[in-house]
Amino acid sequence: MLEKGPIGLGNTGRNTTIVRSNYLLPQNHHFYEHSLKLWEGLEQDLNYNAMVSQRGVVGLFHSEGAKNAAVRRGNAMRLSGIDAELLDKEQIRAMCPLIDVDNGRFPVMGGLMQRRGGTARHDAVAWGFARAADQRGVDIIQHCEVTGIDVEGGAVVGVQTTRGPIKAKKIGLAVAGNTSRLAQMAGLDVPIESHVLQAFVSEGVKPLVDQVITFGAGHFYISQSDKGGLVFGGGLDGWNTYAQRGNLPVVEHVWSAGVAMMPSLSRLRGLRQWGGVMDMTFDGSHIIGKTPIQGLYMTAGWCYGGFKATPASGWCHAWTIAQDAPHTLNEAHTLDRFRTGRLLDERGNGPFPWMQ
Repeated sequence: MLEKGPIGLGNTGRNTTIVRSNYLLPQNHHFYEHSLKLWEGLEQDLNYNAMVSQRGVVGLFHSEGAKNAAVRRGNAMRLSGIDAELLDKEQIRAMCPLIDVDNGRFPVMGGLMQRRGGTARHDAVAWGFARAADQRGVDIIQHCEVTGIDVEGGAVVGVQTTRGPIKAKKIGLAVAGNTSRLAQMAGLDVPIESHVLQAFVSEGVKPLVDQVITFGAGHFYISQSDKGGLVFGGGLDGWNTYAQRGNLPVVEHVWSAGVAMMPSLSRLRGLRQWGGVMDMTFDGSHIIGKTPIQGLYMTAGWCYGGFKATPASGWCHAWTIAQDAPHTLNEAHTLDRFRTGRLLDERGNGPFPWMQ
């Protein structure tokens, strides 16, 4: 495994740590449910404390149309054996008194809750996987940037790196926001745009928010870390970039949306802010599978879902590489679907599942 820099410096350490499987389409919610089940046993499998906390994930809705979308999503989940619970306005008020359910701008009508969802500690996950992989014989080479992919006769034969060439008959790309860059090294254009998604954390406070709460109408979501900081974020920056940094207009928008949902946030100070580069596909669903180049595989285009998919994406990616064929969990997530038109339209299920 080749890492451009230190382990965890990319998107693995730059997300808001949410895990869930509350997706609408069967191809996606079966995949993410497999991932959530792996999360539930991850610490035992890795023998490492990843701080998995199934505190529940709630998506608020503010209109009859949004409620209908939540009901549809919840019913689709329940038909597949995935937990989903519709909450009314008073249940939301009792669950989280900080939410201004009666505010004039975004009155809260209720929410859809997945109680098995929650959070995990991102850097602990990275190091837990790294330690377990090392114990199983995987060579992890840090500070080794790939500068080229060698292709002969339509098949990969190796890579060029800053530490010399490495020969390989099979290569798997799992490089988050840099997928387009590395794919182009092999002469492959992929249907992905790269955008920055910013995240924030406040100063540490006593327990205030017990769940992960998504405020779709205002483009805001929030949870509380074990150290007491409120971790939250908003929507994508609206332009393509590879820069891992933020900007003041998004900072202002996210904080104002948070204060609209929870007025008491106006009394807190922001501690820090960061950005991660997102692979955004045009249907909002990911890619795990083979490419037109023999021996080149990719797991990419994760949009908002990369961290929560960590266990299952690695599982399916490894299966596909070993078998040279997809597993049933990722057979619909091919790169070829963008050519055939068999898209998986899940664009409404980022942090804001009701904004469809």
